[in-house]
Amino acid sequence: MSKFKKGGSKELPAISTASLPDIVFMLLFFFMVATVMRDNSLKIKNNLPSAAETEKLGQKNLIMFIYAGKPSDSYKNMGDEAKIQLNDKFAELKDIAPFIAAERASKREAEIPQLIAALKVDKETNMGLVSDIEQALRKTGQLKINYTTKKGSGLK
Repeated sequence: MSKFKKGGSKELPAISTASLPDIVFMLLFFFMVATVMRDNSLKIKNNLPSAAETEKLGQKNLIMFIYAGKPSDSYKNMGDEAKIQLNDKFAELKDIAPFIAAERASKREAEIPQLIAALKVDKETNMGLVSDIEQALRKTGQLKINYTTKKGSGLK
């Protein structure tokens, strides 16, 4: 039988750091998988109008975003009238058809009928520009159009 010593060392045992690299890599992989990168950097002012009732769209990869509004403060040299932005570039009305064609070409055949053109239009934008965008979309055969709003009080 062994005897217990009363006057032993009073130091705390060392903390094992052997599992620390595993924890760091696990956190790194988690944030790599969970982080969503922003698709486009806005070059226009985009203060969306409010709506009383909104509906969430389905698959984000089936939505083509078209932005319209006045250039933001860092792009004041572009003028003061409303502009169209497709992806990360300013565009003209004639650029909408090639944009839609490129988006359709990047999708599978079964997904093409489900594509939605989402218009993110600043609430101070002239409706003439919005109407011109709609006409350009109709000419390309893109008839599913969504007007993006922020959820709010809206009109009653």
